[in-house]
Amino acid sequence: MGENMNLVEDLALILISAGVITIIFKLLKQPLVLGYIVAGFIVGPHFGLFPTVFDTTSIEEWSEIGIIFLMFALGLEFSFKKLLKMGSTAIIAAATEIVLMIGIGALSGYLMHWSLMECIFLGGMLAMSSTTIIIKAFEDLKLKREPFADLTMVILIIQDIVAIVMMVLLSTAAASQQFHGKEMLTVIAKLLFFLILWFVVGIAIIPTFFRKAKKYINDETLLIISIGLCFGMVVFANYVGFSSALGAFVMGSILCETIEGEHIEKITKGTKDLFGAIFFVSVGMMVDPAILINYWKPILFLTFITLVIKGFISSGSVLVAGESLNVSVKTGFSLSQIGEFAFIIASLGVSLGVLSNYIYPVIVAVSVITTFTTPYCIRLADPFTRLVERVLPPQTKKALDEYSLVGKTNRTPGAWGTILKKSLLRTAIFGILCFSITFLAFQYFYPFMTKLLSGHMPETLINSINAVILLTFISPFLYGLMSNNHSTQSLYAQLWKEGQLNRVGIVAWTVLRIILAGFFVMAILSKSFRFTKFVIFLMAIAIVFLFLFSRRTLRRFTKIEDNFMNNLNAKEMNAAQE
Repeated sequence: MGENMNLVEDLALILISAGVITIIFKLLKQPLVLGYIVAGFIVGPHFGLFPTVFDTTSIEEWSEIGIIFLMFALGLEFSFKKLLKMGSTAIIAAATEIVLMIGIGALSGYLMHWSLMECIFLGGMLAMSSTTIIIKAFEDLKLKREPFADLTMVILIIQDIVAIVMMVLLSTAAASQQFHGKEMLTVIAKLLFFLILWFVVGIAIIPTFFRKAKKYINDETLLIISIGLCFGMVVFANYVGFSSALGAFVMGSILCETIEGEHIEKITKGTKDLFGAIFFVSVGMMVDPAILINYWKPILFLTFITLVIKGFISSGSVLVAGESLNVSVKTGFSLSQIGEFAFIIASLGVSLGVLSNYIYPVIVAVSVITTFTTPYCIRLADPFTRLVERVLPPQTKKALDEYSLVGKTNRTPGAWGTILKKSLLRTAIFGILCFSITFLAFQYFYPFMTKLLSGHMPETLINSINAVILLTFISPFLYGLMSNNHSTQSLYAQLWKEGQLNRVGIVAWTVLRIILAGFFVMAILSKSFRFTKFVIFLMAIAIVFLFLFSRRTLRRFTKIEDNFMNNLNAKEMNAAQE
């Protein structure tokens, strides 16, 4: 009971101090995140004037839950469809800024004589701006409706996605203590595989469940179900080798696509705020004044890099992507800080044992300083732009106004470009589904059926039953792998009429997908029967064409596809009806 009361006392101390400090910060019109950090510093082990928490280990566990809720909330605000609709300007600007800042961060670490892994982690931390701080600054300055604010938010979304991928890659690199190109590509391929699988399966099942059970679900039940799904995905993500943050983000983004997405965001906000506060308070508890005094030079150096170098690089990246000088400077200066993802990446490095203990409070100090300066940097953008425009030669200014890398042309993609874009995504989705179904069947269904029926019938008959059930179940997905999307039928017809070379390309692409479907059928037959390879090959050809021309398979596929598309577009359809 004593330990339990210690935990209760710690939470009481944390929440009361956080509440009082954040009220003060609100009066001072400063971000609440900073208030939480200051509250953590006050109740932490390095500040002796006030009571201190008893059990920092328990608080660290609670802060990990805070990270999960922060990433879950971020996912609820993010839509995968938004990513597909993002302009190439934002993507190019974000990619340029991230790559350059990772390089500058790594170089900065090298100049400070940090280890290779510390340099790489530093680059990742400096590349990420603070979504929370920027949103709050835009709200306070009443800039949310400005054109540059929309572009900034899109860049922040891309940064958040890259940060998720980066944490997976950094975890892998930290475990092996070195970077292997092949290993990194394997991790990326594995990540893409599971992202597509989770998203497709999630959209196919979860919205249908909510629709069927809608009359039985109230706010309380919806809160429990959504948090349960979040933690379930966290567990599954850990099981397949990914971080808790990734699992929480993915489930949030799946729920975002449902008609209950906004409702879930509202009812989970209080829980997210509670655990998020504990996380940021735990960050403040790690700030050691002695370390800050001893390492004031790295703090000032990294602050300069973040405020000045990152501000100019971000502005230049947006300018290179084709935006005007005014929008580029405002966007770049808005991004000149580091925030919550820097904390998460730093805590990851500390937990993996690849970052020195002093780096965490140094990063926190840099974040606190740059957070305070964010509103001033945004205000500085206008006068700085006017100054630059005054000193720029007229010809240079005219060239910048007319310059466009992407995003300002009316050129539409050709027929082959549209077909490949849609077909490659379709092939990837159905290929991953077929692989997953086959793998799970071999791993779990076959052993279960063999154990259940063994002793009651011959092994050959058991294997035949397994093969028939699996082939029947997988047939609509094989059909989807081999067939063309309805939206591209007219494009195929157009290309077919245009020339012989196009016909060769269409036939080759179709045959390639049929061969891929045949590969899955051959794998199932080889697992189930002991026929010769030639017989297996002939059987696979017959089954593949049977599925391709079967009306029953077509009906099953159409039903599955219609259900998926209805779930995917339910949110927009519901909004249109209202």
